[in-house]
Amino acid sequence: MTKIIFMGTPDFAVPVLQKLIADPSISIEAVVTQPDRKVGRKHILTPTPVKKAAVAADLNVLQPEKLRTSEELETLINMDIDLLITAAYGQILPNSLLEAPRLGAINVHASLLPKLRGGAPIHYALIEGHKEAGVTIMYMAEKLDAGDMLSQSAIPIEEEDNVGTLFEKLSIVGADLLVETLPAILDGSIVAVPQNEAEVTFARNISREQERIDWNKSARAIFNHVRGMNPFPSSFTTFEGGNWKIWEVVESFEETTAPAGTIVSVDQTIRVAAGDGKTVDIKVFQPAGKQRMTTSDYLRGSGKNLEAGKRLGE
Repeated sequence: MTKIIFMGTPDFAVPVLQKLIADPSISIEAVVTQPDRKVGRKHILTPTPVKKAAVAADLNVLQPEKLRTSEELETLINMDIDLLITAAYGQILPNSLLEAPRLGAINVHASLLPKLRGGAPIHYALIEGHKEAGVTIMYMAEKLDAGDMLSQSAIPIEEEDNVGTLFEKLSIVGADLLVETLPAILDGSIVAVPQNEAEVTFARNISREQERIDWNKSARAIFNHVRGMNPFPSSFTTFEGGNWKIWEVVESFEETTAPAGTIVSVDQTIRVAAGDGKTVDIKVFQPAGKQRMTTSDYLRGSGKNLEAGKRLGE
């Protein structure tokens, strides 16, 4: 029986955990996830997706606020385990924990390393217009996402993909890849490949300012930006003193000489000038103080007096 600790937090990590739960040769000694957080307007205390899955399987769950300074850290270090497995846990692990398991610690990372080290690889794969995304199984090192690689699997990024769809696809890819890779890790036949430091790029956590749409960019870049923020954390632009959350845009390919951010037409859609002389159509958005809606519904209702010539982002 292989004894492991699993560490993960969001939906991405759930299929990985479920694969491990289903393996009769694996004993999950503990599941470590982020603390419950207050969610929504009613601030309801909500467990992480990983906690929900772990509790359903009657597993031992630990939720330290700050792992490095917690009592739980010593508990984990002193567990007699073979392997530590992480998938989007959300905290940097101390070297003392990484070195504790007999076979070390591995991570299921949602990028094709060495590209996109960091906490938001799926967002950046879309924002930067990558043609494919993927998952890397890697040994963990104290330096973020810098460990030797054990296996990789890539999938194409489709035109209709956003963060939500790509998260879902890659969670399945990651779970399957881990199952394929584990036997060689456990029997010692795995070949670890160092990352090429010359090819490293980073995908640091998204800041509030990064969510803002820059209408001076090309129509394609704006399209990629919006889908790279959908459904979380969401992109936004300013309009007449308020914020519009923009959920979905498409490239319209109409050319214009209007300044970037100018609304060039409001016929069934809100068509906006981009910085490269082309345009994008806002399809789904959330006006300030309103619910999320399609642009066509907005133009038939509260936005029926919206006029071309006004500018977004000012």
